Amino acid sequence: MNLLKLSISIFIICVFMTVNAQEKKFKIHTIAFYNLENLFDTINDPNKFDEFSPIMELKTNHSEAYKQKIHNMARVIADIGNDVTKNSPAIIGVCEIENKTVLEDIVNDSLLISKNYGIIHYDSPDARGIDVALLYQKNIFTPINTSSHELKIYDDQNQKRIYTRNQLLVSGKLENDLIHLIVNHWPSRRGGEARSRPKRVAAAKLNKHLIDSLQVIDPYAKILIMGDLNDNPNNTSVKKVLKTKKDKRKVDLKGIYNPFEKLYRNGLGTTAYRDSWSLFDQIMVTKPLLEKDYSSFRFYKSGIFNKQYLIQNQGAYKGYPFRSWSDGGFSNGFSDHFPVYVYLIKESN
Repeated sequence: MNLLKLSISIFIICVFMTVNAQEKKFKIHTIAFYNLENLFDTINDPNKFDEFSPIMELKTNHSEAYKQKIHNMARVIADIGNDVTKNSPAIIGVCEIENKTVLEDIVNDSLLISKNYGIIHYDSPDARGIDVALLYQKNIFTPINTSSHELKIYDDQNQKRIYTRNQLLVSGKLENDLIHLIVNHWPSRRGGEARSRPKRVAAAKLNKHLIDSLQVIDPYAKILIMGDLNDNPNNTSVKKVLKTKKDKRKVDLKGIYNPFEKLYRNGLGTTAYRDSWSLFDQIMVTKPLLEKDYSSFRFYKSGIFNKQYLIQNQGAYKGYPFRSWSDGGFSNGFSDHFPVYVYLIKESN
């Protein structure tokens, strides 16, 4: 082989090695949140006001409606992120569930039973009897610590205690990475946005306290804050109390990035009322999840899961989320909220 041919061969080999070195492979997991819209069982609990739940108000076919509602929720959970990850969410926070039993029925549905989901749930003092919870695939996520944190708020007129949902804090290993998740369902806007605002500000302050307590121990804590906040990304509770940023380049070490603020400013939402969209369902992340070193899991992308089958396709509410309950009956829909999700990625050998 002459010198010219040798040089060409070496050049080709070097180019081939460089191209292959640049073709990195990544692991990817979906972290999601879903408001399951009044997922109650058919048993009247004397300690709760569950007799006013939609399923208890049905005249007939309670059992059939319940079975279908469970299957519909399992269908959505199985589908979130599947297009990209070829798997259902590694972790999903949920709200508007009555108890642990309804979650056991969901994870044992034929669409999810092979995923081997674990359940983290605490009973809340909420007057309606609804709670938040976390589902996780046991072969992907391992819980280390879990705790439930009570939100104490009072009526602004008579200072009577208002009983609402607790906030769930879970710390554990996503594969080998330590992450922390806070699952929320903040007080509603009943009575008007302005009048009810202090309740959600109080909820945000409790969130901030939990976040601060984690960051005191480890300033580089990877924290995901998720939930139905009953506030939009630009409201006081989120912007002023949590001090979220819509631009991840402006997030400082202990700051919080809210990828859903841009989606909201682009006119997108997760729930609709009187032809107006709100983006109450959000997932936010702390700075360490934004770093460029993908040797551990980092934030990649966020989205609203609003596939066509989740959208009402006719009637007065055409284009809205296809809810389960309407006109005093079971509509065989899903929820009045769309789920939200983020993808976390990690470089894989």
